[in-house]
Amino acid sequence: MTFLWPQMLWLLLLVPITAGCYVWLLRRKKKAALRYASLSLVKDALSAGQRFRRHVPPLLFLIALTTMLVAIARPAAVVTLPSQHETVILSMDVSGSMRATDVSPNRLAASQEAARAFVADLPRSTRLGVVSFAATAAVVQSPTHSREDILAAIERFTLQRGTAVGSGILVALKMIFPDVEFDLRASNPRTSASRSTPLDSTRAPEKAPPKPVAPGSYSSAVIILLTDGQTTTGPDPIEAARIAADRGVRVYTVGVGTTSGEIIGAEGWSMRVRLDEESLKTIANLTQAEYFYAGTAADLRKIYQHLNTRIFLEEKETEITALFVAVAALAAFLSALLSMLWFNRIL
Repeated sequence: MTFLWPQMLWLLLLVPITAGCYVWLLRRKKKAALRYASLSLVKDALSAGQRFRRHVPPLLFLIALTTMLVAIARPAAVVTLPSQHETVILSMDVSGSMRATDVSPNRLAASQEAARAFVADLPRSTRLGVVSFAATAAVVQSPTHSREDILAAIERFTLQRGTAVGSGILVALKMIFPDVEFDLRASNPRTSASRSTPLDSTRAPEKAPPKPVAPGSYSSAVIILLTDGQTTTGPDPIEAARIAADRGVRVYTVGVGTTSGEIIGAEGWSMRVRLDEESLKTIANLTQAEYFYAGTAADLRKIYQHLNTRIFLEEKETEITALFVAVAALAAFLSALLSMLWFNRIL
């Protein structure tokens, strides 16, 4: 726990001073009681429980005082709180390599099954959009609250040739920032329109690149990128990740498959498709997100369950002054209440 105003902790010296004053008053009353035999006899008649009970209200008052003085120093702690993510973009690889069966029944089918479970667990207040990418990327479903539309979009996936991971990131960014143009051909999507092909040619390009923000600082949306990670065409995925980082958008990456890979082929050709973990780890690190490895269908389902918790429950350093104030108020209330019930007075 930390304090925003640590210099105010000096006020805690009032606690031992108050306790000392209480002890001094008790001793003073004891001396006064010894002067009168009747008072002394009454005191001796009190049971041990009754003698202890008279110290409870002052003790609660002392706890309330201590807690209030700590609250003045504005304590802060790392706590788990609901995030403010309003939109989640699911960008999924539908390239030919996703037909590999090193993840049963194959990479694409396992990804679809896990995605359906992920959608079912999403908070109803969250909008979800879906992007599919192979040699190019396309919006399969614009962000919506309709879970039926999302599930239907996931079912429409068909395998295609090529893998453009960078395009998958940039199209997902376009869904989050529809008024911003991102170049799908250039290595740096922030270049001018004279050297690029924008996603939406009907919109005018930005006059100047936006000012970068801290990576991971954009709290309204996140991207979940699921792929085997082997880029064969399109923009550099690392450059695309840097653009996402400049926008503050986190890109959580999920690697599907095995590093040893599998040989797939059709119509007389064959190739080995391996999981490219390094690029996916780099993308996640650049955007202050996380990389997850899914070697089996069960792993993939667990990852999506974890992502649901990770995305919508975040650990943040938060000021908890209100909590200390509430504890102090409760202690003070109990102190006054017990004093009135037991002794017909307040302290």
